Amino acid sequence: MVNHRERERRIKGLILAAGLGTRLRPITSLRPKPTINVANRPLIHYAVDNLAEVGIRDIGVVVSYDTITILKETLDGYGEGVNFSYLIQNPPKGLAHAVQVSRDFLGDDPFVMYLSDNLFEYGVSSFVESFHPDRGVNAVLALVPVEDPRAFGVAEIDDGKVVRLVEKPEEPQSNLAVAGVYVFDHTIHAMIETLEPGAKGEYQITDAIQMLIEQGYHVSPVEVRGWWKDTGKAEDILDANRLELLKLRRDIRGELDRAEVVGDVIVEEGAVVRRSTILGPALIGAGSLIEHAFIGPYTTIGNGAVIRNAEIEYAVVGTGTHIEGVKPRIEGSLIGEDVHIAGHTGWPSTHRLILGDKSRVMLHE
Repeated sequence: MVNHRERERRIKGLILAAGLGTRLRPITSLRPKPTINVANRPLIHYAVDNLAEVGIRDIGVVVSYDTITILKETLDGYGEGVNFSYLIQNPPKGLAHAVQVSRDFLGDDPFVMYLSDNLFEYGVSSFVESFHPDRGVNAVLALVPVEDPRAFGVAEIDDGKVVRLVEKPEEPQSNLAVAGVYVFDHTIHAMIETLEPGAKGEYQITDAIQMLIEQGYHVSPVEVRGWWKDTGKAEDILDANRLELLKLRRDIRGELDRAEVVGDVIVEEGAVVRRSTILGPALIGAGSLIEHAFIGPYTTIGNGAVIRNAEIEYAVVGTGTHIEGVKPRIEGSLIGEDVHIAGHTGWPSTHRLILGDKSRVMLHE
């Protein structure tokens, strides 16, 4: 008899990371969204950890020609015992198309499909544990109640099964949105092979799942425990960062020099905090310098960053960024890597800006 853990090991993982993250530009102008840091860790690392936690060791990463190089660098050496295969989807044509281009990797094995920009408080174990092909379960959907389901795929449930699935309905019949994790057996492939593209030329996984339902296959609903974040927009990244920081506990490994550090604050090795105040939860990355500064709650400072004569709160600051002499306080901000922000105190009172496409700036007196 095959035990549950042995069955888990036969399941493969499929992480979708080919998209360009256009809603997060200009942050994603030079790097794909799965490599953006939340609590100083790339989003895709969370996905790998969640899959590895349930015993999955063979993981396919769906990439495009635009994302493959940096994703390989981000995953190089990551995940003990995990084997990565990189699968090209170019151009991206929807979630079902991602499964289609991964067919050689997947074979007829069951698999967990994981959208790389999704975060789950308690990982994916409940979804994998609910997948029982020996009991006739062909697919498992992660579902979460939302206030406005019109922006999601929406599932209708009856007698413990998903009986209908509609992508972004104008008049939803349920408030259960499909979150970014799916578990499938091999039957999904036959559905995908017969799909027609939608209005935008994309092949929707919701259409393939609806075909499973209509042909009598069992699609099981599992509601997400704890919080779930789809990090599609800047405010979602900031909120995900807040939620991850709430998990952390005080750990001071760097140098404090006449600094006031209150609450759950992590100061990593090589970081220096001098004549500054930090209110937790906050994370100060390795090798960074905080000098004559105020770092407020829910803030992450990237490795090697420099914050001097500035105040920052509820923000994510990328690796190697310099912020100096900026008043008043920066808050609610997502700042990329190797950014330089300098204040100006002389006359005339002017702003000098060099901004990329789709940048957003709010200036106050």
